Amino acid sequence: QVQLVESGGGSVQPGGSLKLSCEPRGYTYSSLCMAWFRQVAGKMREEVAGWDNYGRASYADLVKGRFTISRDDVKNMLYLEMNSLRPEDTAVYYCAAGVSSHHCPPTTRTQNYWGQGTQVTVSS
Repeated sequence: QVQLVESGGGSVQPGGSLKLSCEPRGYTYSSLCMAWFRQVAGKMREEVAGWDNYGRASYADLVKGRFTISRDDVKNMLYLEMNSLRPEDTAVYYCAAGVSSHHCPPTTRTQNYWGQGTQVTVSS
């Protein structure tokens, strides 16, 4: 059974930083088949950061230059470092992993495992 366990969310002032972590328990595929999404209540879930088919980091336009996705294959962890946070970054952030290699990289249209989500609130 696959379980994605996220941590690191919280409240921060505008301009602040947070680092999210995701531990993919029981997941046998590469962390290149994982990504970060976020969702605001009442809106569609959107991809924030992930990897393209060549293993290069890819980002939503709204977070480019501020967010950094990384992975530690030894610890089998996925991270999202978020800097220069803005109020519009407030959302529940989810870690996602494609259910198989046919669902890599994960998108909103692929079959994915999802974490429970971690709240990020940016407010003064």
